[in-house]
Amino acid sequence: MRLDSQRLIASQTIKFGLVPTSVDEEDEGSRRCAWNGGSVLQERRRYEWALEGETIRKELMELLSSRHEKLSVPITLWPGVHVEGEVFQLPSPSDLHSAAHEYTNQMFFSSTTPQFIEENLILQIEAGEQGQVPILIIKRNYAVREEKQDQHWHDPAIVILHSSYKSKECLRALLKNYATRGYVAIGVDSRHHGQRAASKTAYSDALVSAWKNSKEMPFIFDTAWDLVKLMDYLTSRDDIDSKRIGILGISLGGMHTWFAATLDPRYAVVVPIIGVQVLLRRRYIKIN
Repeated sequence: MRLDSQRLIASQTIKFGLVPTSVDEEDEGSRRCAWNGGSVLQERRRYEWALEGETIRKELMELLSSRHEKLSVPITLWPGVHVEGEVFQLPSPSDLHSAAHEYTNQMFFSSTTPQFIEENLILQIEAGEQGQVPILIIKRNYAVREEKQDQHWHDPAIVILHSSYKSKECLRALLKNYATRGYVAIGVDSRHHGQRAASKTAYSDALVSAWKNSKEMPFIFDTAWDLVKLMDYLTSRDDIDSKRIGILGISLGGMHTWFAATLDPRYAVVVPIIGVQVLLRRRYIKIN
């Protein structure tokens, strides 16, 4: 099965209305676009891209479902554990990085910062250790600050994804930053990262193993599947507005963001940060 990477990008482009309004039809190969007023061509291309987006969404969902259905178990939730500090694999963070993180905490979260509620959870979505998704949720404690009379208010939520070799705890300052603005902020450990890593080389080992035997897809697709299941859980929570859930990812997390949004249209806002690599250029993604 082959998925054209340009079609993947198009499926997200149509979602946010970034559709060219006219194309130089005499030179279709150059794909020169003008972003002016609406036209019949714009509507035709919007329709074509929408169909293309739904096709690739269906193909990708069928692929991942076929790979994960044999491991599927009823989704269950139980309390997790608080992880102190940041969890890294190799390479280790520099002293400069640690100092910057500490400065961010001091800058944004002084004694006048609203109190937070922190939840540490484990979401079991399939059999095996990698089927357990550790979740860190940080939100404002409105009961303490009495800023909301209705404690059943549905807040917007944002899922934030870490980069390679890091963990959800590395995002704690950013999660708190969003929580101060009224979001329910959610961090998760990608596969073979954080609490899902059995060793300091777990992620690298998983990539090599997948290259040799193709039993897993630890780079992107397995975590993208986790994010679809995560959405099933988030939309069931009483404190989250199910129509206002966004997703943001950095580097590897940015690539997870692309694919999660392609798979699941319930993510209303999608922000991949430097989440681009060779696979998102004009090439094909070959999936065995």
